[in-house]
Amino acid sequence: MKRAAMRLCTLNRGLFIHGRGLTQGYQYTPKQGPLHMREACSSIHVNHVRDKLREIVGVSTNWRDHVKAMEERKLLHNFLAKSQKALPPRKMKDSYIEVLLPLGSDPGLRDKYLTVQNTVRFGRILEDLDSLGVLVCYMHNRNHSVTMSPLSIVTALVDKIDMCKQSLSPEQDIKFTGHVSWVGKTSMEVKMKMFQLHKDDAFWPVLDATFVMVARDSENKGPAFVNPLIPENAEEEELFKQGELNKGRRIAFSSTSLLKMAPSPEERNTIHEMFLSTLDPKTISFHSRILPPNSVWMEDTKLKSLDICHPQERNIFNRIFGGFLMRKAYELAWATACSFGGSRPFVVTVDDIMFQKPVEVGSLLFLSSQVCFTQNNYIQVRVHSEVASLGSNEHMTTNVFHFTFMSEREVPLVFPKTYGGFIVDRR
Repeated sequence: MKRAAMRLCTLNRGLFIHGRGLTQGYQYTPKQGPLHMREACSSIHVNHVRDKLREIVGVSTNWRDHVKAMEERKLLHNFLAKSQKALPPRKMKDSYIEVLLPLGSDPGLRDKYLTVQNTVRFGRILEDLDSLGVLVCYMHNRNHSVTMSPLSIVTALVDKIDMCKQSLSPEQDIKFTGHVSWVGKTSMEVKMKMFQLHKDDAFWPVLDATFVMVARDSENKGPAFVNPLIPENAEEEELFKQGELNKGRRIAFSSTSLLKMAPSPEERNTIHEMFLSTLDPKTISFHSRILPPNSVWMEDTKLKSLDICHPQERNIFNRIFGGFLMRKAYELAWATACSFGGSRPFVVTVDDIMFQKPVEVGSLLFLSSQVCFTQNNYIQVRVHSEVASLGSNEHMTTNVFHFTFMSEREVPLVFPKTYGGFIVDRR
């Protein structure tokens, strides 16, 4: 997880984390031009992605049979590689997949993705990206000698999702593409893009995503080796190199977590300056706090929700589907940004989603969101996720989500009241 104080300091200078300009948005390179219909004739339907995953893993579609199905997967342990060297290398094209979301031609499917503003529900897109990322990794690790894959592949991290369009039409088809772009010993980075059909019969880019997936054994109890990846050309070598850099950046940010070390001098100065700006000039007390003009206390921006995790939302390993968690968190964040800004917000960036613990079926899912930073008409919302079993009052953190929205109008500043609020890094 990134240092939340660094996030505050960096954003305060008008910059996105990772060098994405807050007022610049995300720019696609010329290589990411339109995807023409004739280039996209081999797509699978979005509804078939999870069916394909069940077929690869060999799990039951009936909840009452899930225990038996997982017991059968124990027999696949013998097919796991003892080292990565024992696995044949793969190319990026081996895992390349195209998935069609036919909103324009399937009215029944369109209703599932429709918002009241006649746009596409981004939370549903997050679910599709999560499923696609898992399927891409299974394609990379295909073993034709066995019917079912001995690997359990799960989402570890959503590194970033960038949008280059404010809203999507629910009346035009959408296409997803994805492939493995970097491989470690047990982890894989997946690059995914989303395109929408235009009147020129071409799919134009609207989204770019980077997910990190990890391979586990057949019972999802320990790590498992994945097939190595060999880049074929300069462009692929650059993608692989970027994957290595991304891994190093994540390790660096993890090592500087505020749970492990104090804020830097620059961060402390920023926090102190913000604190001083909220002191009442009529008193000589640190306890007398007032809001600067056009500002809101951070704690007054909170919204909360509770969900019961039913079997309907389970993944192929009978844990709660990560895409469902992302959708619920996003929709709460959107509501928070909408309530705070007083107008319809548009998602700009999603990043820093760490899947720290799996969520069991039957758990109570508690989500808490708050605005943690604003600038001009940009709103950054943090969502904290924790679960408790039905028979226990003990809560455990499972995820922390970060969403950046752009509002239709300029929004107030937010100021924390507490040290925990200043560092925006609570458990």
